[in-house]
Amino acid sequence: MKNSTEHISISAKNYANALIGVVNDKQSTFEEISKDFENVRQILNMSPELREILNNPTVSYETKIDIVNEIFKNEISTTMLDFIKILIEKKRFGEFSQIYRAYIDKLNEYYNIQPVKVISAIELSEDEKQQVVKKLETKLNKTVQPEWQLDDEIIAGLVIKIDDDVIDMSIKNRLAKLKKDLMLR
Repeated sequence: MKNSTEHISISAKNYANALIGVVNDKQSTFEEISKDFENVRQILNMSPELREILNNPTVSYETKIDIVNEIFKNEISTTMLDFIKILIEKKRFGEFSQIYRAYIDKLNEYYNIQPVKVISAIELSEDEKQQVVKKLETKLNKTVQPEWQLDDEIIAGLVIKIDDDVIDMSIKNRLAKLKKDLMLR
């Protein structure tokens, strides 16, 4: 899901488009690239030191390539390994997370998928979740990929976040509007 507080740079979008191009050229598959991204992200999350080294301008290119070859050679495809080497060479490895988000955005666009965050005060039943998803898919004319969250502060109802749009059907929101209306009188 896009997040308005997390800007994706033009260069990150360009690198993501390059990966999409590799898939379109049948050199890799979306599934393979997506799996590789997840593997790299997991390794980087487990080792912040590795991320720091790969982003450090005082560490030589050759040293970084040796490290990447050693750590990732059996974990990811040659396509993703070469991609990481290009990012290091172009001094763009710091944009890896942005490139990943841009890639996911492009993938969702390609497959007509809309990530949606649904926040409720109480746990919804599976039937209720299916009803919410079905209504959203009809409204958006896309396959909805829901992320369910609980927040008892909304009291009751739902808050639905679609990209930068928020549909607030919570009791908390209705009470706030009522209070505002009463204060204006």
